[in-house]
Amino acid sequence: MTTSGTMLRDRLEQNELLVCPGVHDPLTAAVADTVGFDTIYMTGYGTSLSKVGYPDAGFITMPEMIENAKNIQERISVPLIADADNGYGNATNVVRTVREYIKAGVGAVHIEDQTFPKRCGHTKGRQVIPKAEAAGKVAAAADVRDARDESFVIIARSDARGTGDGSLAEALDRVNAYLDAGADIGFVEGPTNTEELQRVGREVDGPLLYNFVGDLGTSPYVSMDALYEWGFDIVLFPILSTLSTIANVHADMQAFAEDPGDAMRSVDDAFDAQSLGSLHEFSGFPEVAEWEEQYLPEADQEKYEDSLGDDLTNR
Repeated sequence: MTTSGTMLRDRLEQNELLVCPGVHDPLTAAVADTVGFDTIYMTGYGTSLSKVGYPDAGFITMPEMIENAKNIQERISVPLIADADNGYGNATNVVRTVREYIKAGVGAVHIEDQTFPKRCGHTKGRQVIPKAEAAGKVAAAADVRDARDESFVIIARSDARGTGDGSLAEALDRVNAYLDAGADIGFVEGPTNTEELQRVGREVDGPLLYNFVGDLGTSPYVSMDALYEWGFDIVLFPILSTLSTIANVHADMQAFAEDPGDAMRSVDDAFDAQSLGSLHEFSGFPEVAEWEEQYLPEADQEKYEDSLGDDLTNR
């Protein structure tokens, strides 16, 4: 069986920049999948905000993140890269964390070196654990990969650039240590300008990931061609669907408060303008009808006769 990790590794071998839109639940993931991307990313920030209603500051738990990742991966046709925060504990906790993500079927996780509780990598107040301890967590993750699914991809992230006493040099040293400990891909969080990005490309001894957060944080807007030229292999747009959801729902709700009927018509028209089919078709109702026809007694099909509603059975 071809795993998500195998698909992801095959894509990375194409020697082209892998651009991954961020999603926060199976719904936004399904929308991204209809557009067509080689890989999709599950944001921790968006998952925390959409699933438990709290910011990305250590409030969401490992089981909640795993459940979201599993449901997203089930809904899409391409590999999922998932945020695994700081592994939810020490190295022994990381063992279970990686086992659970592998069981969820995702292609990769990234694990960071922040203390607990962690916070968004583009907010003040972050702290990191000692390098040796973090490297031990990466080694634990790599050992689980090797024992359970060698295709699974481990991405190791350092937040040392953004701590009060940290520096880019420290972050680079840490990421190289994590690659030596068994990580597949390095991730320096929070370079502040293009000069720092180019230095990351020169000094990290392994495949690289860039976190493209737009106006949210400290890292710059930069072209995809430049990232590829500087040696990056993956670029994440983690909060794309989360910001889009908030902005568009807010605008629609404002219009709805002024004129409910007119706002509903505008939303209908906007949805119909997309190449998604009806909401029923997009959500998968035709497939449910096929399952019923294939597996349920023939008598159960009579419920479709002379009943009201949208016909999704093509009968």
